[in-house]
Order: sequence, then C-alpha cells, then structure tokens
Amino acid sequence: MAEKEVMEVMYPSIDALEKELAREKYRSNYSRVLRSTVFSLLVVAAVAVLIAVLLMPVIQVSGMSMADTLNDGDIIVALRGVKYGTGDVIAFYYNNNILIKRVIARPGDWVNIDSDGNVTVNDVPLDEPYVTDKAFGDCNIPLPYQVPEGRFFLMGDHRATSIDSRNSAVGCISDDMVVGRLFVRVWPLKQMGVIE
Repeated sequence: MAEKEVMEVMYPSIDALEKELAREKYRSNYSRVLRSTVFSLLVVAAVAVLIAVLLMPVIQVSGMSMADTLNDGDIIVALRGVKYGTGDVIAFYYNNNILIKRVIARPGDWVNIDSDGNVTVNDVPLDEPYVTDKAFGDCNIPLPYQVPEGRFFLMGDHRATSIDSRNSAVGCISDDMVVGRLFVRVWPLKQMGVIE
C-alpha cells in the first residue's frame, strides 16, 4: 500500500491577517479621501468661475492707455452691477475686446478740451490728479461735445496715446457695454490695492 501524501495547508497568522486588513482599510480610506478632495476642488473651482464671470470678472491690462494709474500686465478685479460715476475707472466691451477707461462725463453733459489737454465738463475744469501728462490726443469730434442720452464719455489717463470717446471710432459707451467698475489691483503684489 502506497503511502498517502498529506499536504499541509498553511493558513496565515492572525497577525498577518490584521496587517492585510489594515492595508486594505488604508487603501479604501485613501481612495475615499482622494475622491472627496477632487470633488471639493471641482466645486470650489466651479464656484470661483461663476463668481469671476457673474460678479467679479478678473481682467489683465494690456497696453498703456491708463498709465500711470494702471500698467501693462496688471491684473485687476472688477465689480459687476455696481453704480459708477465721474472719475471711476471701468472696463467695457469694444469690438470683442475689453477696454479700460475713466468716466469723464455722464449723459447730457457738455465736454470741452483745449489744445493743452485741459478738460472741462459743463464749463467746470476737471480736477485730474491721476493724469500726469495732459494732451489733446486723438480727437476727431466737434468740441464742445454733448454726451448723448444713455451714454458715457470716457478717456484714458495717458491722454497722448489713448483712443477713447474723443475719437468717433470708439465714441461714447452705453451701460450694456460695461463689464464692471474696476475695484482692486491684485498683481503685481507690490502695487496691490484699491483702484482710484
């Protein structure tokens, strides 16, 4: 009679089973935390995009028409749906671009600019501490000029180079063209602050 071979089955020890269970729990928790983190980041990103698009658009300045107030490359946060008036800096749509200019006059106001670049609104000289170099600039409108109803007269702070409401190519703008009033500069960090 042949001897039967007896195979001995080795079962893992309790210690090994506990280690394997702990490893599986870690993998499960890691996956759950990772999914939760990714979901949270996506929700935060979606909310940030909605805020940026609907309430506080972020705009990068391109060009020097608002120097010395704003410079090429500055990043600005604007506020949508807020009131703006004379002296406020606003962003507006023009030919699929966003331009940034300062509100000089409101609907019905009379604007005049002398050959030295001094601006008067309704025969009152404007106090413009934000303008460092006054210039007549690229003006092809008849002066004095009355701002049409429902429109605003805008000018850049760098008067010699700015193409703005002084030129009929841009003209006066209406409320529906406005992106928002510029609120705060966030870049560069050393110049971070409220736009005045």
